[in-house]
Amino acid sequence: MALGFIGIILLGAVLLTLPVSSRNGDFTSFQDALFTATSATCVTGLVVHDTATYWSNFGHLVILLLIQIGGLGFMTMASLASFLLRRTIALRERMVMGAGLNMTENAGIVRLTRRVLFGTLAFEGAGAVVLALRFIPLVGPARGVKMGVFHAVSAFCNAGFDLMGEPGRLYPSVTAYVSDPIVSLTLMVLVVVGGLGFFVWSDVWDKRNFKRLHLHTKLVLVTTGILLLAGFGLTLLFEWGNPSTLGQLNTGGKLLAAGFQSVTLRTAGFNTIDQAALTGPSQALGCFLMLIGGSPGSTAGGVKTVTAAILLLSTLSALRGRTTVFAFGRAIAPRSVMNAVTMLIVGFMLSLTGACAISFLEAAPFHQCLFEAVSAFATVGLSMGLTPALGTVSHFILIALMYLGRVGVLTLGVAVLMRRREPPKMHYPEGFVMVG
Repeated sequence: MALGFIGIILLGAVLLTLPVSSRNGDFTSFQDALFTATSATCVTGLVVHDTATYWSNFGHLVILLLIQIGGLGFMTMASLASFLLRRTIALRERMVMGAGLNMTENAGIVRLTRRVLFGTLAFEGAGAVVLALRFIPLVGPARGVKMGVFHAVSAFCNAGFDLMGEPGRLYPSVTAYVSDPIVSLTLMVLVVVGGLGFFVWSDVWDKRNFKRLHLHTKLVLVTTGILLLAGFGLTLLFEWGNPSTLGQLNTGGKLLAAGFQSVTLRTAGFNTIDQAALTGPSQALGCFLMLIGGSPGSTAGGVKTVTAAILLLSTLSALRGRTTVFAFGRAIAPRSVMNAVTMLIVGFMLSLTGACAISFLEAAPFHQCLFEAVSAFATVGLSMGLTPALGTVSHFILIALMYLGRVGVLTLGVAVLMRRREPPKMHYPEGFVMVG
């Protein structure tokens, strides 16, 4: 997986450097092409050139394919050929497919992959139809269909790339549709569904009863609901009177925009309000929600909802003097708790280190650098407008953060540090240390 994503990124970068990929027919620098290819493959949405006005139709197609491959995982996409040819899936392929979907067991992986492919086609297709019907009266049939398909795929894969394009404005996103319920609600549904995780879809489809769902699915659904409601309420609180964001809208528009903001912070990357105009508390809330991100085995990034849930449950257990973490009548394995702690610490340290390095190199405000760094690592794509103005080294820092955020620090750690896992030959006696 780690090498596969690098291969896809480099191939996409080479294609985007070609004159046929740019609207003006000129070669694009490899640095800009690499940044765009990384952002698309890692379903982030940060850009150095406006997607709508800079890239040609061929460039848009390359970006769209990179988003789809990056969102579903290249092995999931590769398995499509095997399904169409009715070829038997070998054990090694099943193992890699399972790793791509963040599954620890190979049982049922082929059935799950089929569901992922058909479910993706269904959700993206439905979203594309709804968006196309909305855009066609505004921009014409050909461009309306193109915009419908592009934004449906980008939203479902939590990529955040858009084709809105305004002269002199690099991140217009869907700000023109801040009060449009059709566009906003369609994108919100696609983002949430894509960010729940493929295993969650399958489990809900099979069980259709909350009590019978797997522990993982219960944690994902409950945590996602809590984060969405919290983000919605706090955005209303912090931005209600801000004339540059929600203050200029009527009550219905404020509710819709606050809901969209809460959803998009979960690694979607679209925005209906100006992120640079947010109040300080909203910027802090944005960094917090972006860092958590979506759910494991989904198109979203971040340290994941289950990680946040396990850490909160661990904290509550410690405060109650318990040594075991429980949820919904089940004990959570110590290994899962250790992975959650690892994800949070590594994600926080990478984002903080990246922000400090960019702030030092560019002499830029730290809060803006932190927002961009967290957005890159969590593969969100929201920006305060700083990314296009950054230098070469800072761009490569963001590229590294996007790659690490999409592949996953645990996956990369296993690939690099634990290629030969052997059982420990020694067991040490427990020691006592004071904490707190």
